[in-house]
Amino acid sequence: MPSFSDHLKSIIQYPLPHHLLSKGMYWATRIQHPGIKNLMINQVVQRFNVDMSIAAEPNPEAYASFNHFFTRTLRDGVRPIAAETNAVACPVDGAVSEAGRIIDGRVYQAKGHDYSLQALVGGNEALRDLFIDGSFATIYLSPRDYHRIHMPLAGELRHMVYVPGRLFSVNAATTRTVPGLFARNERLVAIFDTQWGPMAVILVGAIFVGGIETVWTGNYGDATFRDFEYRQYGPQHARQVKLDKGEEMGRFNMGSTVVLLFGKDMLDWSNKLTADATVVMGEQIGVLNA
Repeated sequence: MPSFSDHLKSIIQYPLPHHLLSKGMYWATRIQHPGIKNLMINQVVQRFNVDMSIAAEPNPEAYASFNHFFTRTLRDGVRPIAAETNAVACPVDGAVSEAGRIIDGRVYQAKGHDYSLQALVGGNEALRDLFIDGSFATIYLSPRDYHRIHMPLAGELRHMVYVPGRLFSVNAATTRTVPGLFARNERLVAIFDTQWGPMAVILVGAIFVGGIETVWTGNYGDATFRDFEYRQYGPQHARQVKLDKGEEMGRFNMGSTVVLLFGKDMLDWSNKLTADATVVMGEQIGVLNA
């Protein structure tokens, strides 16, 4: 159950100017002065015990800015992609918040809290209906994690919806105490058509984390306040977006959370996909049903 400390940590976030703080962090993480950026990088490496041995560039001070360090690439081969045709690959390094079934149009957040599937996908009933009685998984990325997001399955982008919102922290304490957290925070919803059915990869922003990117549209973190944006990609679009399983689809400039949605009876989650379990990008987290 949430503790007094949990409630206190969430209450103090309500009056904060979330987007202004995020804008300040966006600026600070792009400073290229060697003394400033090296201090920031080394503090994070030490405090969060970041494993630089798996990075393509293992020297923290070789990065041009903190953001370059934070969005670092990995060495070839350190994150193999689950090769089985019916395997769902984990999109990120992180920790499982929750995973399970979508019941009565509600997605489970934490004990005592769930939220509306329709709200999560931006209020669109047609997108909601793709995932009624389907499956979800919520994965939290800590500051020590690799922050690029990869495709769980091969797919073609059908819709992308940017949903404006708050930028509450998405750590465990806030997840336990802020109602409807992932349907309140700023997020980018990417809906893909796959061989097995619909899949959503939802990139959720958080405090200091307004910098959400996709490989097809670039960065959403370069403005303090952003208007609602809706874009549709499909066969009629001149620039179709098709990505293979394991291919990079986006990144967080600073860390946050990914919510995965799959259609009804589309898959079964791995037994290890339980709350607080550690996962790494590319590992098998589910099995597709024929």
